[in-house]
This record gives sequence, C-alpha cells and structure tokens, in this order.
Amino acid sequence: KDDLIKLITTYGEETGSRARRIAQAIVEARPLNSTSELANLIERTLGRGGLKQHPATRTFQALRIEVNQELKLIAEVLPLLPKLLNSGGRVAVISFHSLEDRLVKRFFKEQIDSGYEAELIVPDKKPIAGTQDAHNPRSRSAKLRFAVKK
Repeated sequence: KDDLIKLITTYGEETGSRARRIAQAIVEARPLNSTSELANLIERTLGRGGLKQHPATRTFQALRIEVNQELKLIAEVLPLLPKLLNSGGRVAVISFHSLEDRLVKRFFKEQIDSGYEAELIVPDKKPIAGTQDAHNPRSRSAKLRFAVKK
C-alpha cells in the first residue's frame, strides 16, 4: 500500500490524501481484472467533482511511467545527446507532462549555466507549447524544447 501511495504521488502528481484513498481502495478491491475495473474503482473513490479529466487519469499515468521506466530512460539519454550530435546538429525534445519536461528543462539549464564548457546551445529557454486544437486535443500539454550542438 505504501509503495502505491508513493507511486501515485510521485508519478501521478496526486495529493497525498487522494493517493492514500486510491491506494486503500485498490488494496481492498484486489484482485482487479481490467483497466475498466480500476478506472471505475478510482471514480467511485474520488468522485467526478465536475472535472473534465477522469479521476483515474493520473493514476494510470503513474502506472505507465513506472512500468515503462519513462523518466529513467529520459534521464539516461539526455546526457548522451551532446555525444550523439555532430557540430551544428539539432535535437528536439517533446514532453507531454510536467515530470518529463522538468528533466529536459533541468538538463538544458545545466547546459546554459555551464557557460563556455556547454556542449549544447539552447536558443530559447521557453518551450514551444502545444495548441488547443480541436483535431488533436492531446497536443495541448505538449512542450517542445530544442538545442544545437556547438
């Protein structure tokens, strides 16, 4: 139960009280046999509260990040970028949630702060944000950051 709480708070960015309620409900309802069962359980536990986003969205995000080791992979590949690019080469990184973007932003900031030792030039500190396009609603959370190898 404690591991679930930590997972949901860390990767799902849920508040501690919501994460505890979700984890407790999961433990009590085991076994869950489908994602629909889990989504319905979380909705019953937290309620809808007039939100556009389903209450289970963040929990599923947390599970996906943990299972796929997404943040670990990003953290491993970012330091390799300067070595993989030729001089003048460009890299673009699209992140879809704040945890990913925080890693990319921190890496690019380290490049900026290292001054003449920097291997990458970051032309613009601010990311290019996604649009509220009705044809592609998932793009709204996307952030594009880019850099150029010296």
